[in-house]
Amino acid sequence: MKRQMSFAEAESAGKKRVTKRQRFLAEMEKVVPWQRLLSAIGPHYPRGERGRPPIGLERMLRIYFLQQWYGLSDEGLEDALHDSMAMRVFAGIDLAVEDVPDATTLLKFRRLLNEHDLTRKLFDEIGIMLCERGLMMKEGTIVDATIIEAPPSTK
Repeated sequence: MKRQMSFAEAESAGKKRVTKRQRFLAEMEKVVPWQRLLSAIGPHYPRGERGRPPIGLERMLRIYFLQQWYGLSDEGLEDALHDSMAMRVFAGIDLAVEDVPDATTLLKFRRLLNEHDLTRKLFDEIGIMLCERGLMMKEGTIVDATIIEAPPSTK
């Protein structure tokens, strides 16, 4: 069943200009090997057998990458997800249906990745995919995270 478009979505759909953030996130959508990363994390992620069901693994992974790419704190990421439609679309969050995960949930996910030594593996996988496409990531702030053409190797 298709739901009705919100006012914010209607406003966003009518805009003519695509932002740097939207371009960057669209490129990362294509570059990141989502299924490979999800299968690496899946065995360690809570299954929701007790208590409140966990937030979907893919959503949490996407949110984690947003945090890393834009250099945000847990609280800063929570605010950015409320403010930025581009980030919400990338993370698969619809505020009409669900809320943004809170800072504590984000912290727990990051700790889970660290406890199982998965952070390096995740970024190595993305680095390989970027390299194969002749791209590299230039870290920065929320305003200027971009993908740029990598110079040809001198080897």
